[in-house]
Amino acid sequence: MAEITVYGAGIFGLSVAWACARRGANVQVIDPFGAGAGSSGGLVGALAPHVPENWNDKKAFQLDSLLMAEDWWADVARAGERDPGYLRSGRLQPIADARALELAHARAASARALWQGRADWRVVPASEFGDWVPASPTGMVVHDTLTARMFPRAAGAALVAALASRGVPVVAKGDAKGQIVWATGWRGLLDLSEHLGKTVGAGVKGQSALFRHDARDLPQLYADSLHIVPHYDGTVAIGSTSERDFDDPGTTDAQCDDLIARVRSALPVLRNAEVIERWAGVRPRARSRAPMLGPWPGRPGHFIANGGFKIGFGMAPKVGEVMADLLLDGRDGIPEGFRVEVSLRK
Repeated sequence: MAEITVYGAGIFGLSVAWACARRGANVQVIDPFGAGAGSSGGLVGALAPHVPENWNDKKAFQLDSLLMAEDWWADVARAGERDPGYLRSGRLQPIADARALELAHARAASARALWQGRADWRVVPASEFGDWVPASPTGMVVHDTLTARMFPRAAGAALVAALASRGVPVVAKGDAKGQIVWATGWRGLLDLSEHLGKTVGAGVKGQSALFRHDARDLPQLYADSLHIVPHYDGTVAIGSTSERDFDDPGTTDAQCDDLIARVRSALPVLRNAEVIERWAGVRPRARSRAPMLGPWPGRPGHFIANGGFKIGFGMAPKVGEVMADLLLDGRDGIPEGFRVEVSLRK
């Protein structure tokens, strides 16, 4: 039985641990701060695809992950008897002008070719969605059926419960055994940069907020650079900012106030909704902007799974499975652009 130690109980660490445990490995997860203590314990959980054009390995990997997510998360929910808050709810995006409308139609054709007939990118009248749509100058919106949502905290709790059902602990400290996976978030990227003598990633702070408003069965929205995500528990999350320079990783400020004001302006149905939480945290961003996966250069038996940044939850199912392939079977399906060495060359 293979032995795997995962450092870090964020979304990448838990997903790798689950993928390995399902295949019979002896796994332990170590995180001194607990599961979901970093950016994986946030609010938003928008699992949104890249636009279907200028296709590359990163977009193809994300597509595979989004398409496998429904069954993957259903398996997690069954194993641990906890709801991760997953729903392939789709997404609406207002269309600003004639040029954007032309581009949206072109992307609809690209989606038909690239999304394997398993999801749609449609241009439809905004009026189809009543008051759950921001103002659209053209009267039209993009409606894609690939986008899904996840409540991050519920997803982490569901993975911890699923791992427990397989006898896999998440502990604050312990001795490493077997192969070691470092999924330690933005601070891990700083440590890796110091070890390698070159900056390969850093943290980007984000702020978000949570409204009390029940839209749980409606699509999520993307408007005015805002993600507006209805969750399964009768709340709506909005986010987020991107701040490379920050003093306090966990403090909200006027930038969060601005998010709240903008969403109230963009979506009148939320104008009087109660704000029940403001949140801030730091997301790990690899220098390549893609997830960073694979062997740690110069450290045999050590591996990296980091750099999820804004797409970590959407990438997590396939990240977990690809890393399990590598760790347990020696099969390397990691895209070239995701390798740690790529960040070293940039």
